[in-house]
Amino acid sequence: MPARRRWAALVILLIAEAMNLLDSTIMTVTAPVIHADLGGPASAIPWFSAAYTLPFAVLLITGGRLGDIAGRKRMFRIGVAGFVAASVACALAASPALLITARAAQGAAAALVIPQTIGLIRSMFDGDELARAMGGIGPVMGLAAVCGPVLAGVVTHADLLGSSWRAVFFVNVPLGLGVLAASPLLREDRSARRPRLDLVGTALAVLGMGLTVHPFIDGGGAWGSPRPWAVPAAGLAVLAVFGAHQRRRGARGRSALVETGLFRDRGFPAALAASVLFFAVINGLMMVIVLQLQLGPHTDVRSAGLTLLPWSCAMAVSSWIAGARLVPRYGSRVMFAGLAALLVGALAAVAVYAAGPATSYPWPLPAALAACGLGQGLFAVAFFTTALHRVRPHETGSAAGLLNAAQQLGGTLGVALLGAVFFHAVGVSVTATITTTGTSVADAALHGARNAFCAAVTALAATGVAAVLMHRPRRGPAPAECPDRTVKSRAGYGGS
Repeated sequence: MPARRRWAALVILLIAEAMNLLDSTIMTVTAPVIHADLGGPASAIPWFSAAYTLPFAVLLITGGRLGDIAGRKRMFRIGVAGFVAASVACALAASPALLITARAAQGAAAALVIPQTIGLIRSMFDGDELARAMGGIGPVMGLAAVCGPVLAGVVTHADLLGSSWRAVFFVNVPLGLGVLAASPLLREDRSARRPRLDLVGTALAVLGMGLTVHPFIDGGGAWGSPRPWAVPAAGLAVLAVFGAHQRRRGARGRSALVETGLFRDRGFPAALAASVLFFAVINGLMMVIVLQLQLGPHTDVRSAGLTLLPWSCAMAVSSWIAGARLVPRYGSRVMFAGLAALLVGALAAVAVYAAGPATSYPWPLPAALAACGLGQGLFAVAFFTTALHRVRPHETGSAAGLLNAAQQLGGTLGVALLGAVFFHAVGVSVTATITTTGTSVADAALHGARNAFCAAVTALAATGVAAVLMHRPRRGPAPAECPDRTVKSRAGYGGS
């Protein structure tokens, strides 16, 4: 491919990546507005986000397999077309049920798109150009993370042509159509050794994950029954069957969704646990912040989105500094610095909420959120570098998919669990609509936000424990692809 065409194709892939991140973050700000417009029970609010992230998480690896089999360019185009159609369905949804269904279709389409981008980039670039192309992903993702909540708040507040929150989904239409129109610039690529789809494994993963997390997201339902743990226990049993199925396929030399060798070293399971816990804190707290602002001082959606701007900007800056300077020098120790900064920010937010008053905007809060964003950026870069350093070359694709799936699952659970803590304090039943206003609700919202941040502090402590287990040296020889300069660095990666 000519150089100009390669770099133009890279722009297409990065726009598709940014679309996914934008749609995974817009609900942070718009979910309360959507609930106020469409009505329905308060339990629908977590589902506006979870309906997207859950299908994306469980279908991610299968989407990568489909690209290997049918061609990455083909699956990329199918995924983008499905994403655009689902976005239109979201914008036109007339009820919470229809919106949740359309969001699930969006997540499934994103699971087709995202796994193809790395493979297509690697097929178009090599050598120094490949490093430069891959280096463009981080800044674009950082920019999308900054723009997501802010764009959602500004567009919803603008109420373009009376569209309110619906315009947030219509934004995907011109972006997606532009990506499809320019997609002929991409070159087709598929795996030289085509794996077979593991349909049984995919079905077991979807069923097990859905049963495990559904009661947490639903916020009631199963928990009000005489046997509250029956549904998640059944989900864990199905996931155990999934693990046995994957081991059996691997032993027979057949294509499996997961490289079971990843779990022979306790560092990788610890990385999955850390990913779930950490991103549960991040996604859950962002939603709680916006809910408190809109239920307490009745902050408009634009101001609520701008309140998250210090968090997003600090995260983008610290991510760049960590990747360019800190992680190459200090290795996995940067994870603990990030956790410490995030802990300081969370405790500062607890102090802000404790000081009140409930009916006025908490002006010290953005400073606390900036500390949280600083910690997120430092931790995330060091975490993924450390986690992927521990895996062997043939395990890299499966490991990356599992870590991404754990991230999405953590975000789903965080919105559900921290949201449940918040609503419990507010005293609004998750089966009722949020219609109550007044000083008492504002006080309860402030109390609920403080409780949610306290719960997040506990989750961060558990994340630190998992990070310690990741940090320990791997038994046996280091992965073959590790250069000497990495293993012999001052701190090393993964404790090497």
